[in-house]
Amino acid sequence: MDYVKLIEAAMSARENAYVPYSQFKVGAAILAEDGEIVSGCNVENASYGATNCAERTAIFSAVAMGKKKIKAIAVVGDLNSYTYPCGICRQVMVEFADRGDIPVIIAKNGKEYMVKTLEEILPGAFTKDALSDAKEKQDV
Repeated sequence: MDYVKLIEAAMSARENAYVPYSQFKVGAAILAEDGEIVSGCNVENASYGATNCAERTAIFSAVAMGKKKIKAIAVVGDLNSYTYPCGICRQVMVEFADRGDIPVIIAKNGKEYMVKTLEEILPGAFTKDALSDAKEKQDV
């Protein structure tokens, strides 16, 4: 997998971030199951709870295009330090990843990045399997 290509797409999306309050730009790019790269940026709102992170923007855009499986994701925030996905974004990633071992590329740029697995950054994730297990127990 070409991590640099995914990072470059995230860096490009970062430039479109709408961040009038924090001035903290974040870009993300996912590699969909079909090989297409879909990117997103953070979009802030005066009502902070209505703000959407770059990772979720990329994932939701992919879903709107009919792409419901993530093979990898790259995140670029501060260009001087590593910006990890927030907890909500990690949970959304779990929803659209086949397994917890998808690469999560956390980058400053195309040369400085680290690769973690989704399982590493969200161990013991709550998944749809937990809902199935609970339903089965109720049906007994």
